Amino acid sequence: MTQTTHPSKHAVRAYLERRTHEVKPPPTPEEIRRQLGWGLMGFEQKVGNGRS
Repeated sequence: MTQTTHPSKHAVRAYLERRTHEVKPPPTPEEIRRQLGWGLMGFEQKVGNGRS
């Protein structure tokens, strides 16, 4: 079983505060997860549509 890591609510609030002051378009969901350290431990992303 994989273990999911979640950022603390303080980290999320700080991230959202920084984002509200930026004029750039929002980052991708993958970039947001990377910046917050939110991911799956031991997870390997597979490329493809899952069909054999």
